[in-house]
Amino acid sequence: MKPANPMYGLMAEFDSVEKLVAAARQAREAGYARLDALAPFAVEGLDDALRLPRNRVPLIFLLGGIFGGLTGFFMQVYSCCYSYPINVGGRPLYSWPAFIPITFELTILGAGLAGAFGMLALNGFPHPYHPVFNVPQFDLASQSRFFLCIESSDPKFDLEQTRAFLRSLQSLDVYEVPA
Repeated sequence: MKPANPMYGLMAEFDSVEKLVAAARQAREAGYARLDALAPFAVEGLDDALRLPRNRVPLIFLLGGIFGGLTGFFMQVYSCCYSYPINVGGRPLYSWPAFIPITFELTILGAGLAGAFGMLALNGFPHPYHPVFNVPQFDLASQSRFFLCIESSDPKFDLEQTRAFLRSLQSLDVYEVPA
């Protein structure tokens, strides 16, 4: 049975990038594992402070490009050599230099499509709702404020201890995030 007022977690508000990165580092050092930082722009060093996993989008781009290039190349080899062989001016059926433009174009197309769809999948999009949207001050995350959220599913999460910990990090305020 769920509690009457389920909570997603606690969120602390900061007014500078430096305080957010320092708070994220201190939260990780204190043993919190389920946390997220929210900022109006990309923050250098925040992924290291949060110990985020390595980005897999470049690998997805590479695999998409390889798949697209091989598809284009073997599609041309099949059509020119096996499916519809035509001897034009005595050239060999397998004339790989003629296959380069289409192979290149399908490499770019495959990489672009795989990268776009892979990035969307890894980001969890489309995701039109998140519990932090319930905090009225979160509107400032797209303008001038920085937030650190510790989820209630964290093994170390205790409402009062976590609230006291977030207040000790020079935060402007700490908010409860309803689920």
